[in-house]
Amino acid sequence: MSVTRAFIGLGSNMGRRRDNICRAISLLGKKVDVIRTSSMYETKPVGDPDQQDFINAVVSVDTEFSARKLLSLCLDIEKRMGRKRTARMFGPRNIDLDLLLYGQDIIGGKNLQVPHPQLAERAFVLEPLSEIAPGLVHPVLGRTMIHLSEELEAKDKNKGIKYGT
Repeated sequence: MSVTRAFIGLGSNMGRRRDNICRAISLLGKKVDVIRTSSMYETKPVGDPDQQDFINAVVSVDTEFSARKLLSLCLDIEKRMGRKRTARMFGPRNIDLDLLLYGQDIIGGKNLQVPHPQLAERAFVLEPLSEIAPGLVHPVLGRTMIHLSEELEAKDKNKGIKYGT
């Protein structure tokens, strides 16, 4: 079976945010090879500002899982860590894992879209992604992550604050 490099975004704004990110990465590492982990960034919430700031990070993983199976693993980790999905779409969460990229695949479906549809619009994803894979090319937009990050920074001065490693 072939190995695919994928990128997963992680976020937490409830409880021990840094510990939540670290635990999720540890759980991922039991099923896939975690290759690289970005620094953690503290960022303002998007869509619903009436909540605590987030800690965000991105990991690159090598996996033999299909994109759907990798997404299922991410959802299982969220559930295992006690994530409760509510109708409040942009509400607080103890952990959030998003499949951002799966190789150079483009996947469109009801429950899985790769690349993540808002990847190029979110500094809290682009900054850590640019840190660990600056030359990675977005399979739809044809531009590198660092270029996308710089474009977004020029539009929006609300960059994430590097929180530490």
